[in-house]
Amino acid sequence: MSTLAPLRLLREPWNASEGNQSNATAGAGGPWCQGLNIPNELFLTLGLVSLVENLLVVAAILKNRNLHSPTYYFICCLAVSDMLVSVSNLVETLFMLLMEHGVLVIHASIVRHMDNVIDMLICSSIVSSLSFLGVIAVDRYITIFYALRYHSIMTLQRAVVTMASVWLASTVSSTIFITYYRNNAILLCLIGFFLFMLVLMLVLYIHMFALARHHLCSISSQQKQPTIYRSSSLKGAITLTILLGVFFICWGPFFFHLILIVTCPTNPFCICFFSYFNLFLILIICNSVVDPLIYVFRSQELRRTLREVVLCSW
Repeated sequence: MSTLAPLRLLREPWNASEGNQSNATAGAGGPWCQGLNIPNELFLTLGLVSLVENLLVVAAILKNRNLHSPTYYFICCLAVSDMLVSVSNLVETLFMLLMEHGVLVIHASIVRHMDNVIDMLICSSIVSSLSFLGVIAVDRYITIFYALRYHSIMTLQRAVVTMASVWLASTVSSTIFITYYRNNAILLCLIGFFLFMLVLMLVLYIHMFALARHHLCSISSQQKQPTIYRSSSLKGAITLTILLGVFFICWGPFFFHLILIVTCPTNPFCICFFSYFNLFLILIICNSVVDPLIYVFRSQELRRTLREVVLCSW
C-alpha cells in the first residue's frame, strides 16, 4: 500500500544509476545500515508538543502589547515556522496511521499530490526557520552594538518588510525545490544557505560575547569583584554554546545527508547514512520543540504572559 513519506524526494539519491545503487545498497547491508524504526506515534507526540508550545508563544506575543516590537515579531515568525513543521508532520503522520490501519483508502495519485504539498510545507518551514534564526541573531547584534540607534535602524516598517521578504522567499524557494529537486544545483543552494546561516550566527554571537566579556572585565577590574563577573561571563558563554550547539545538532545531520546525496550517492557509507533519514527528521522536529525554550522562555515578560495564557486569564 502506498503511504506518505516525509521529504521522500531526499530519502534516497537520484543521481546514481539503478545498478550502481543496488550494488552499493548490497555492500552496505550490515546491521548498522538498517536504519532506525521510529514509530509514527513518536512523530505524532513531538508534533503535538511543538504545536502547543509555539501556539502559546504566538498567543502570548499577540496578547501582551509590551511584546509588540520587532524583536518579538521575529520570534513570533520563528514560532509560526516551527508550527508549519509540526502541522506538516501531524497531517502526514495521521494519514499514515489511518492508511496503515485501513481506515482511509486513497488513490496513489492523490497520495503523490499530498506528498508534494507536505514536502513543500516542510521545505518552506525549513527555509523560513533558518532565515528567522539568522534575523534574530542580526536583531540581537544591532541591539548590543547600536543600542542608542536601534529604534531608528530596526523600525516597524523595516521589520514588516523583512518578515514579508522571508515568507515570500521561503514559498518561492520551496516551490522551486520541489519542482527541480533532481538538479544538484538546487541542493547545493540549500546546503550553501545552511552554511551561510551557520557561519553568520557563529560570527555574530562570538562578536557579541567578546564585547560582553570585555565590558564585564572592565567593570570587574573597576569594582574589584572578579568572581561575580567571571561567573556572569561563563553563563553568557554557556548560553551561546547551547544556542549554537542545538542549532548544529538538530540541523547538521539533515544537511550532511544532502551533502552526501550530491557527493557520494553510491558509496556504501553514504548509503548506510541515508537509512537514518527519519532520525534526522526527528531532530528537526525536536528543534521546533526546543526553539521556544531557548529563544522565548528566557524573557521574563513573556514567561509572565505565558502563565496568564495558560491560566486563560485574558
